[in-house]
Amino acid sequence: MTDSAQNIVVERRGPLLIVTLNRPGAKNAVDAATAAQMNAAMDLLDEDDSLFIGILTGSGGNFCTGGDLKAAARGERLSTDDRGLFGLFERPPRKPLIAAVEGYAVGGGLEICLACDLIVASRSARMGLPEVRHSVIALGGGLFRLPRRIPYHVAMELVLSGEIRDASFFHQHGLLNRLVEPGAALQEAISLAEGLLANAPLALAASKEVVSRSADWTDEEAWRLQAPIAARVLQSEDRREGLAAFAEKRKPRWCGR
Repeated sequence: MTDSAQNIVVERRGPLLIVTLNRPGAKNAVDAATAAQMNAAMDLLDEDDSLFIGILTGSGGNFCTGGDLKAAARGERLSTDDRGLFGLFERPPRKPLIAAVEGYAVGGGLEICLACDLIVASRSARMGLPEVRHSVIALGGGLFRLPRRIPYHVAMELVLSGEIRDASFFHQHGLLNRLVEPGAALQEAISLAEGLLANAPLALAASKEVVSRSADWTDEEAWRLQAPIAARVLQSEDRREGLAAFAEKRKPRWCGR
C-alpha cells in the first residue's frame, strides 16, 4: 500500500513499514506537514500489531537536509505535541527503526539517523551537524545522542567544527551498521530487516526498550525496571507460539501479540 501524494510516503511490505521522506525538490527538508505526517507514520508503526520493523529513507537521492528554513521563516512549527521535532525526535517508535541513507543526511537529517536503532548508508552519503556555522544549535538530539554513539572527542570535533564528512568516516567510528555501494542503501536495509524478522517482534521491541532506557539506570534499578518490560513478552501469544514451534521443530508464525 502506498500513498505518493504526501510529503511522507508510507509503504507496507508484509511486516515492514517503509517510510520515505518525499520532498526531493527541497532535499527532503522537513516542514510542518512533513513533521505531522512523520508522527502519523510512527503512530502506525507502533499501533499496528502486524507491523514489526520500520525503515526510514529519502527520495530523490538524498536522505534529509534537516529543517526547512523557509518554512520556519514563515512561522511553521516543525514539531508535534506528541513526538517533538520532526514528529520523531523526542519519542521514537517503540519498534526497531532502520535508517537507509543516500546523499545528504545533515543537521536534522543526521539527527533522524540518531533517532533510529540501525543505520545503513551508501559510500557516497555525506553526514554531519553544520548548525554552528549558521549560529544555530542542533536541537534534535544530536548534541547528546551523537556522543553516546561514537567517541566523545570525535563527536565534539564534529559538533564544534560543523564539518560534513563522508559515510566511511562514520562507519570507521561505529555509527553505521552497514556501508554499501551508492543506490543500495534501501535494499540493504530491507535485507537487514528481513533477517531480524526471524525473531519475535515483541521481544525485539522489548529488547530495544530496555537498551534505550537503561543508559541511566543503576544495576539495582535495571534488574527491577526490566522485569515489567520482559513480562509483556513472556505473557504473550507469541511466547506460546515460540515454545510450540520449538517443540514441533518448525518456524514460528509471529503475530505481534
